[in-house]
Amino acid sequence: MVVETDGYVALIEHLAFNLDVFASEDGDTGEESVEDVVTDMVASNIMAIFEQNPELHSSVRFQLLKEADVVVEELGEVLAGVWTKPATNDQINFLDEYIALVKNLFDTAVAKYD
Repeated sequence: MVVETDGYVALIEHLAFNLDVFASEDGDTGEESVEDVVTDMVASNIMAIFEQNPELHSSVRFQLLKEADVVVEELGEVLAGVWTKPATNDQINFLDEYIALVKNLFDTAVAKYD
């Protein structure tokens, strides 16, 4: 659906080119770890897709959830060094943008089921 697309591969490359955001632990941090931030953002975006598309068949919803888990898992692998550390504001801003782009891929995939 999404994680096997060229668009997703391009996003992984975008992440790889911006790993320097995660190399520094300088900056304001909150209590939330990078893992918490990613998990919350992905879950919020998946819920938004479900709310925007209430007619989605349960099999499509299940596929979206499975792929969202893959996205979180892959981010966890790439960001393993900082995954459990408190997220800086710069990291949160990057993740917000990145996950919004992932949501766009999901939106495009869901539109094909209409």
